[in-house]
Amino acid sequence: MHNIFFNSFASAPKLYVVLTWADVLAVYAMWMTMVYLTEVWKLNFTHAAAIVNLYWGIVAVLPVGLQFLVDAFMGNYWMVLVSSFAYSAGLGFLSMSTPPVLAGATGTCSAYEPECIGQGQKILFYTAVALIAMGMSGHLTSLGAFIAEQFMDSQSNLEDSMPCHFFLSFLMVILVPIAGVFAIYYIKPWSIRYGISAICTLVATLIFLTGSCSYHTHRAQGSPLTTLFRVFAASASKIFRRCPRDASQLYEKLDDGYQISHTRRLRCLDKAAIILATQPLEQQQNNRWRLCRVTEVEETKSILCMIPICTTFILMGVVSSIGNTYFIEQATHMNRKVGRIKVPLPILLWFYDHAKQQFAKIYFQIGGLTRYGPTIGIAVSMIFAILCCITAAKVETRRLGAVKRHGLIDKPEETIPMSIFWLLPQFLLLGGLDGIADNSIGWFFINQVPPSMARYMVLFAIALFGVGIVGSVLSVYLVGEISGREGKPSWFQETLNKSRLDQYYWTLAALAAANLVLYVLMSIWYAYNDSRSEDDEAPDYGETAEPFDDNVQCCCCCA
Repeated sequence: MHNIFFNSFASAPKLYVVLTWADVLAVYAMWMTMVYLTEVWKLNFTHAAAIVNLYWGIVAVLPVGLQFLVDAFMGNYWMVLVSSFAYSAGLGFLSMSTPPVLAGATGTCSAYEPECIGQGQKILFYTAVALIAMGMSGHLTSLGAFIAEQFMDSQSNLEDSMPCHFFLSFLMVILVPIAGVFAIYYIKPWSIRYGISAICTLVATLIFLTGSCSYHTHRAQGSPLTTLFRVFAASASKIFRRCPRDASQLYEKLDDGYQISHTRRLRCLDKAAIILATQPLEQQQNNRWRLCRVTEVEETKSILCMIPICTTFILMGVVSSIGNTYFIEQATHMNRKVGRIKVPLPILLWFYDHAKQQFAKIYFQIGGLTRYGPTIGIAVSMIFAILCCITAAKVETRRLGAVKRHGLIDKPEETIPMSIFWLLPQFLLLGGLDGIADNSIGWFFINQVPPSMARYMVLFAIALFGVGIVGSVLSVYLVGEISGREGKPSWFQETLNKSRLDQYYWTLAALAAANLVLYVLMSIWYAYNDSRSEDDEAPDYGETAEPFDDNVQCCCCCA
């Protein structure tokens, strides 16, 4: 892993590496959008959080569908190109949606105030958010794979100039955008903040485009997701057929190198491999949507059997979502001075990212790639989720105490005399949650699914977090409705100082604890396949020596 990372940086003269600018700047732009919506649009903080969480949820879920398009039609190069232009257009529209830009053309209100946000600005803003989501999802899907393609095809040309290239790449790809993020923070006008990000992203895209003739591109080879659809279609077409008592009578290509032994779980799907006596076998083999191999059926079974345990991962996405929204809203009006120096708000993002990387590294060093390493890692990340919510609740209680003592309940714009670094522990715990969870869930999927589906499972792990992030919008609504029953004030008011965000954090802590218990029970029940993280062999799905009988009924036991 470290060698691949180092060698990919060694290819700095390759023009595609500048596209990482777009990712860094877009993450920063959307990370600060919570502040923009509450300070400029004057939205209720829960409304602003809903917009931001819907954005991040879409970014996390969309790559699964985009990966299918890449494999079936587009290829990585075209996905990277399209998503890069989406980035450029999205950040450009985001800059144009700020009041001064349109006011320059119309001569109307140009202040950063709600009355200056017209219908045109809103349309541009939401269009920009959709385009940026498309760009970020496209890069998440294909940029890493595209860089890997260039590295694999030109590995022999990198060794001679590796040290110099590594230094140049580190300077251009890492230091430049990070330094830019901290510099942009001190620029007050939002139009310029977003505008600089848009210009840099457009420049990066044009630089990438100039080298298109020299890139190594691979044609789309077809998506393994098609196998799942074929199994569903074939089994549905034979739903009233009886499976043979002897599983050896089901269709399989014995001369194919990769095979999975038959199992008795989800027996209704075995109908996809039934050989009809009324048609010649050769004719049935030509119609892959009516006859599937046993191996293809077992691949589909292994994925479906993971769904129950996967549902426990969603709540971690709910907890993770509070970092991009409510944590930022808390930090915005807290004291950011250290002596005479006023630290920039993105410093918390830096601590979060650093904690995420370090906890992921510790996880691998302790034994993240052992057979039960991913399972244990997921449990540890759930414990981090509980600790993060508890810490956040206690810090928010202290913050509300400071608000009351200084009479700031009705003064939401005033700075609270409480250091921003009180929020640091919860950002570090959140980094631990995301760092361990991202890796352990990804490896859990890779170990438990067929090799052809491994890359989809990494994206599926991210998508589960995305479902949780979108679900956080619903959780806030339900908690607000339940807490406001019987004439009681809701925990979510118009401003953060009037709300009881600490109670919401305690609720999430209780739900996370219950989710951990459920996950432990699911882990005990789940039938694990042999781990492939230490070798490249296909998993052993077990053998079924006993014949079975199936009458059209579906037995959905995955154990």
